[in-house]
Amino acid sequence: MAHHALPLWWGRPAETAGGADTRREATVARGARGSRTPPCARLGRAAGGRALGAGSAVGGVVLILPDGEPESARKPSALSYAAALPLGRTLARAGRADGLFVHTVRYRCRGWNGPDAHLAADATWAVEEVVRRYGDVPVCLAGHGMGGRAALHAAGHPAVNSVLALAPWLPEDDVAAAPEPVKQLAGRQVLIVHGTNDARTDPELSYRLAERAKKANRDICRFEVHSDGHALREHQGEVQALASDFVLGALFTRAYARPVADALAAPPPLGLRMPLAGGFGRSLRR
Repeated sequence: MAHHALPLWWGRPAETAGGADTRREATVARGARGSRTPPCARLGRAAGGRALGAGSAVGGVVLILPDGEPESARKPSALSYAAALPLGRTLARAGRADGLFVHTVRYRCRGWNGPDAHLAADATWAVEEVVRRYGDVPVCLAGHGMGGRAALHAAGHPAVNSVLALAPWLPEDDVAAAPEPVKQLAGRQVLIVHGTNDARTDPELSYRLAERAKKANRDICRFEVHSDGHALREHQGEVQALASDFVLGALFTRAYARPVADALAAPPPLGLRMPLAGGFGRSLRR
């Protein structure tokens, strides 16, 4: 449930002087100024210290979308941004020979904020910025938590060819609200990864979304990380190896590892409840 900040004057005794209302309005105004969000999203520096220059042709770009919150106008979380950096560095190393550039997006604010869908809008802006900077290159949107939801929503941009959604935050099914969209995923390679012990984002919700999306897009699969939670820390090595295999296959048409290829080819529920095996990555393509 969203938590809304109370006005700074909440709980103070009522004032009777004629200037009380004016002072109260000024206090609220100062609070509003203090929570003002940045004017625009930004692309973080390319992972691995890469810079576009001589001999650095760009073959593809991954945009890392950090986690966020359902409702908040506060500035982006530094912790969520920092938590997204290891995956970016791993992907940058894995794809360096192919000209892979990886940027972690800095949102305007940390909240999705209902129909405003700020994080999805920032993800779309980031794809446009990639096209402006690098030209016609394939883009993979890779998000965690609320960033996973943003990646799924922004997948309809023509430059996006793939989506990696890690423990995506999805709203509870509500008959009074429209279901999460899936049409924008058509023609994209999509991988969803979810820990079975995730206490923050219900794994069944990502399964149900994947099941709906699979009806219109066969190129979608979902892996379950047994005993892992929302942060996917218990099996971080395996998750990063899976992410690298998927990204390099989607952006540069490399052959997928056998488990990924099998998951993409399998019908539901098999391809959408594929267990991530311990040690994944150490024996790839042997």
